Amino acid sequence: MAHNFKDKNIGVGITGSYCTYKKVFEELRRLADTQANLFTIFSDNASSTGSRFGKCKDFLKLAEEISGKPPITTIPDAEPIGPKSMLDLLIIAPCTGNTLSKLANGISDTPVLMAAKAHLRNNRPLVIFLSTNDALGMNLKNIGILLNTKNIFFVPFGQDNYLSKPNSMIAHVDLIEDTIEKALGGRQIQPVIKSPHVTILWFFISILTNIIYPN
Repeated sequence: MAHNFKDKNIGVGITGSYCTYKKVFEELRRLADTQANLFTIFSDNASSTGSRFGKCKDFLKLAEEISGKPPITTIPDAEPIGPKSMLDLLIIAPCTGNTLSKLANGISDTPVLMAAKAHLRNNRPLVIFLSTNDALGMNLKNIGILLNTKNIFFVPFGQDNYLSKPNSMIAHVDLIEDTIEKALGGRQIQPVIKSPHVTILWFFISILTNIIYPN
């Protein structure tokens, strides 16, 4: 389904789940193609720490190339997002477990968290693209808090590797635009929990059933 977010001011908060960057930046390009007016905000770690997935300076440059604006990288630069009503919607993508837990507990000590705090004061939607290894561990309670917080919406998420990382969950990047469309109308896209492994699981169950109970 093609989306048109023409003249919508959409902020994208980028935190340090580096393994998701390739897909997230591809989606950022698609958002730009919807004619949305994009603003990017980087957390301290995202703007200063590189990884095996790429150098931070390259991602900062890419964000500016896609959005046409220099990324916001400091708390003072993020704070006016609220008073100036700069955004129609803010999405944190990816949202690490660290950012998630701080957001749930009212902490705003990074540019992305300050952007979220400032934006929420305007009663406008904040979308979470979850990516954390402890979603079903210590952060489960924080997910519950945010699911029940006004104006906060989630991109559907599920376990990305329940065999070796049973507590890990990640959102579905292909549902970002659908989630944004619903959130702009004040609605949570459903279902919220959507595991990428359900189809695979049933495939193996089917194979085992045929082995145990051959026709």
